[in-house]
Amino acid sequence: MSYGTLTLSRDKWVMRDIAPHVAIRLKQLFPRIPKAQAGSFTFPNDLAHCADIAWFISRYPLDMKPGHRAALDAGRAMFEAEQTRMEEILRPDYVPGELAGVRDGFSVRHYQRQAADLTLARKSLLLGDDVGLGKTYTAAALILSMQTRPAAVVVQPHLQGQWHDKLTEFTTLTVHCIRGTRPYELPPADVYIFKYSQLMGWVDTFGDGFFKCVVWDEVQELRRGADSGKGAAAQVLARNAEYRLGLSATPIYNYGVELWNIMEVIEPGLLGSHGEFLREWTGGDQQVKDPAALGTFLREQKVFLRRQKCDVGQQMPPVNTIVEQIGSDEEALRSIEAIARQLAIRTTEGSFMERGRAGRELDLLLRQATGVAKARYVAQYARILLENDIPVMLMGWHRECYDIWNRELADFKPAMYTGSETDKQKREAIEAFTSGATNCFMMSLRAGAGVDGLQHRCSTVIFGELDWSPQVHLQIIGRLLREGQLEQVTAIFLNSDNGSDPPMVQLLGLKASQSAGIVDPNAPLAHRHTDKSRIQALAEKYLRQVRKAA
Repeated sequence: MSYGTLTLSRDKWVMRDIAPHVAIRLKQLFPRIPKAQAGSFTFPNDLAHCADIAWFISRYPLDMKPGHRAALDAGRAMFEAEQTRMEEILRPDYVPGELAGVRDGFSVRHYQRQAADLTLARKSLLLGDDVGLGKTYTAAALILSMQTRPAAVVVQPHLQGQWHDKLTEFTTLTVHCIRGTRPYELPPADVYIFKYSQLMGWVDTFGDGFFKCVVWDEVQELRRGADSGKGAAAQVLARNAEYRLGLSATPIYNYGVELWNIMEVIEPGLLGSHGEFLREWTGGDQQVKDPAALGTFLREQKVFLRRQKCDVGQQMPPVNTIVEQIGSDEEALRSIEAIARQLAIRTTEGSFMERGRAGRELDLLLRQATGVAKARYVAQYARILLENDIPVMLMGWHRECYDIWNRELADFKPAMYTGSETDKQKREAIEAFTSGATNCFMMSLRAGAGVDGLQHRCSTVIFGELDWSPQVHLQIIGRLLREGQLEQVTAIFLNSDNGSDPPMVQLLGLKASQSAGIVDPNAPLAHRHTDKSRIQALAEKYLRQVRKAA
């Protein structure tokens, strides 16, 4: 019995004359098909779809030409063979081959080699290993394979020099850092390191397939997709490279819909068109309906690999997360009431453009006012730890907050690592903190990606201001929670009951649930470890010192 026909036409599988009840079942099993579509149904001719279609027609047989049947069966067999090979790579007893090009005294660990070999096998991978598990080493192992060179590595602007130094330190690869946004004749090299901000200027050079491999460091930089110049250029580079590796412990910064843009530079077409992705995985908005199902799908496709520290023998004590409600200067918040009221009215009653602009202005105004209103209280809290000779990372966002913290904590000679310092000044700030010249390290919330070495000096981070993305907080904590850390890491969130903090805390919970479901779909509900006893003891000691001095 046959329920329709299946043909291979111009590298697409086309189903026609499908019986109505079978078409209903087809749309249920392939949600990216529009519910209103009828007549014919088209699918890509890739290995995964060959396997899915072969499975479907085993239940609902379709008429096929012998040659098309052979092509479908071949695709299914290749899919199964590739899955078997990738599962072998991920087995604990997998033995990687020899890796030439690693300098004496250095080595690439087994789990890092597994990720590199998995990328070689399937040619695309999103690697979501925990912060501190050496994703740079995985990228190097991939590029040390001859077929992946020359390779392009794309990094955040402040990490270009760090990647250059790291790759040349432990491998024999020749590395060139791209200068500027105007193309020039490239010198011979194995690796070319681009900044994300340079991609658009070089886009016209990406179409010739010169780069065999592209590595995206902190790939969440591309979460806005082709709407940004760097996103559009990144997609051109991705489509002309044979091997693609994305690196990020926090690929979902806000909502699950960002994943489509990220996967378009890892494996273009894997999640269908943007419209198909929205139909299949979302309710038409930014939120993925079932994050765990999407995360499981990516794992089954072997396109997403994530290992936590406990998976590779780096079990560490849980982060001690402390959330404190602190006071705020109500006068500072009242000073913006009139402007905030006008902006709030425009966000509800203005034109479309006015509503968007007013909403952004209101957000910036409230966040800055909230940070300033609680800045002195944050500094007082930090002083308790600093007076007890405890190194502290103090995280903020607004220059006005840094100014207040610097005045209140001037006697501790704070080091600054924000958006205002040069690369040289940032290196000097890290050196001052890690060498013990200061115990106070003020850092911008979004400046910490890729910074290493802080774990040898510090185990306490204070969030004096919040970010809209919970993954930013995790990235910062990950700077301390990594190999070399000898103490339990303590993360302290100092929140206000007023201003922008309450709605931000609520939204952070929603975004965190989107990310957690996709990144760790099978993880049990996490229990937040909280122990204030040490902080309370330090506070009591500080108060005794103050009374004695008085």
